[in-house]
Amino acid sequence: MCPILVGVKFLRRGTASSSESTDATSASDDGAEAREAVVVGDRTRSQTAGKGRPTPSRRDAEGKKRGPVAPAPKNQREAIKRAKSLRGSKEDRRSASAERRKRMMAGDDAVLMPRDRGPARAYARDIVDGRRNLMGLFMPLAVVIFVTVIVPVPAVQTAGSLICLIMLVMMALEGVLLGRLVVSKVRAKFPDEQVGGLSYGWYAFTRATQIRKLRMPAPRVARGTQVT
Repeated sequence: MCPILVGVKFLRRGTASSSESTDATSASDDGAEAREAVVVGDRTRSQTAGKGRPTPSRRDAEGKKRGPVAPAPKNQREAIKRAKSLRGSKEDRRSASAERRKRMMAGDDAVLMPRDRGPARAYARDIVDGRRNLMGLFMPLAVVIFVTVIVPVPAVQTAGSLICLIMLVMMALEGVLLGRLVVSKVRAKFPDEQVGGLSYGWYAFTRATQIRKLRMPAPRVARGTQVT
């Protein structure tokens, strides 16, 4: 055969094979894209099949929970009247306050201040309330100091100041000893509780300086009781 014809046949064969490979590649790409589209479509349908509706906005959801919003007051008198109606009557507020105070005196943790909550704090109060402390005279001593200051008698002022100074020093020493006692007992009673020495010591000191009838929560143990 002629070399020219052989070259032409060879070129035609190569062109055909390349076009076939190109068609096969494009067909495989189209098949992959079709499969991917089917997967995406199935996933989208699976995600939306359970809900079937768009997610409501936060404002709409809160509006449905709260109900219709009341119109704004037209004047100051109406605003005051609405505020009073929301607060309730005086009798309701007094009864609620009395009930809250009663629960606080009983030691209910739900209404107590954070510093008074917990069994460890209640145990510390029992230790202080069961002892006869000289620090219980702190408030009467403050009255005595005030009287000695205003009395225009030098001898009374000197004697009163000296007595008050001695009493204050003794109370400070008793407070330090009481704080150490309370901290050691609370740590032994509640080993898993985080008991700060300064926090519980100061808590016991301030509790002991208050008049027994004015302590809140009210004492649960009688004076002279040995708390273990």
